[in-house]
Amino acid sequence: MLVPADRTPIVSPGPAGLRLSRVLPFAVIVIASAAVIATGWYERIDAAALLERRDAIDAFVASHYWAALAAFAGLYALLAALSLPCGALLTICGGVIFGGLAGGVAALVGATVGGTAIFLATRSALGGWLVRRAGRRVEKVAAGFCAHAFNYLLFLRLVPAFPFWLVNLVPALCGVRLVTFVTATVLGIIPATFAFAFFGAGVASALAAQAPAYRACVAAGGTHCTLGFDPGAAATPQLIAALVVLGVLALMPVVVKWYKAVRAPPQPPGRA
Repeated sequence: MLVPADRTPIVSPGPAGLRLSRVLPFAVIVIASAAVIATGWYERIDAAALLERRDAIDAFVASHYWAALAAFAGLYALLAALSLPCGALLTICGGVIFGGLAGGVAALVGATVGGTAIFLATRSALGGWLVRRAGRRVEKVAAGFCAHAFNYLLFLRLVPAFPFWLVNLVPALCGVRLVTFVTATVLGIIPATFAFAFFGAGVASALAAQAPAYRACVAAGGTHCTLGFDPGAAATPQLIAALVVLGVLALMPVVVKWYKAVRAPPQPPGRA
């Protein structure tokens, strides 16, 4: 069934310039993201770091389960808001620590909250202003996107070719409604999120089996100590194919409506 068009104006009424109060949240996020990327802090989230702290993490989770789950979701939301490219790895880590179901739900909440934060900041700061500055052609494209925002967003979320951070920004610049963005985001990221989380739950035992050899290698001063933990292994060809099929199905109502509009006979002048 075709989702009703998002009728939010592409260019919202208001001052033509940029207000500091509207730009400030977006600027803060951009500066914080640039600082984190420059320091490489997020790159420390890997299998080795997880293994080194596994005992402490497991002890904290055992004693403060809900607090640990909330902290994980909060960390995920922060990294998603900063548009850092570590969502898949973080989701796998959630599956390792909390199991596939709980880790997947926490990752889903974190990704949605973080994505919504950068969406709102971008829409408030640049949405209507940028479209106005880009000209009528871009405004027409934005209007076409907004007319079927839910279907397009669902496609972009499902197909793994489009980065999560980019799909947060495009709808904000086009003036998509918040409820449309959140609904399409939640539904669109469910399949891949739980696939990665359950993959993490599955490799937890493999990590435990490799832990003694890895720690012995580190203790001996080895420089090439590695763990058999490849996030790319979760993105199997079968999973990617399934996501692409779901994405194409999400666009089918738009294609059908376009086809009907093209095939419809022209109405005589003067008739509604």
